[in-house]
Amino acid sequence: MNFDSKEAINHLGYNTASSELIIPEYGRHVQNLIEQICLIKDREERNKAARYAVSVMGDMNPHLRDVPDFQHKLWDQLFMISDFKLDVDCPYPIATRESINSKPERLNYPQNHPKYRFYGNNITYMINKALTWEEGEMKDALIMVIANHMKKSYLSWNKDSVKDEVIFEHLYELSEGKINLSKKEEELSTTANLIQVNKKQSNKTNYSNQKSNKKFNKHNNHPAKGKK
Repeated sequence: MNFDSKEAINHLGYNTASSELIIPEYGRHVQNLIEQICLIKDREERNKAARYAVSVMGDMNPHLRDVPDFQHKLWDQLFMISDFKLDVDCPYPIATRESINSKPERLNYPQNHPKYRFYGNNITYMINKALTWEEGEMKDALIMVIANHMKKSYLSWNKDSVKDEVIFEHLYELSEGKINLSKKEEELSTTANLIQVNKKQSNKTNYSNQKSNKKFNKHNNHPAKGKK
């Protein structure tokens, strides 16, 4: 018996002659199963078959069983594979083409562009927090801690010396004139000491990174058991 090439493909049931797989990781058999479920006329039987299909899909993804909303995702995929033609009772909101293809709303990232970026975004929070404290030694001490932190950050960014008056001016500006250290006789930590602190922190970070890299390389370069 002679067949032309197209008839031969259809006769043998090659995948090239079949419909495109909607979710390839589930394979041809699952898609065929769901297509057959769509043809079941009795709703109760169709619901039962849909639940069976979801259980089969779940068994194919055992590593996802502990993922939140795993079942919800399976039901969404069930409707997707059916090309949204399946009419069954679903324990979750029924997925539609519109809901699946809809794009999430764009997140509005904080448009925070501080004038003095080298102090970091948290410096304003620290200053505002200090302003809520009652007047006294504790508040004065906190303000000095903030000023020293600003000086250390300034030196870390600029790699140079800085006068206390500059830090006082910046603190006065960032606090909207509520903190004025220019009249204080107390001085901030010396530039040399703060540079030394920055170096120690930098060395500690580098050492930690090197240690982590060594562990990573040792783990990934370790030959598997039984192999030379």
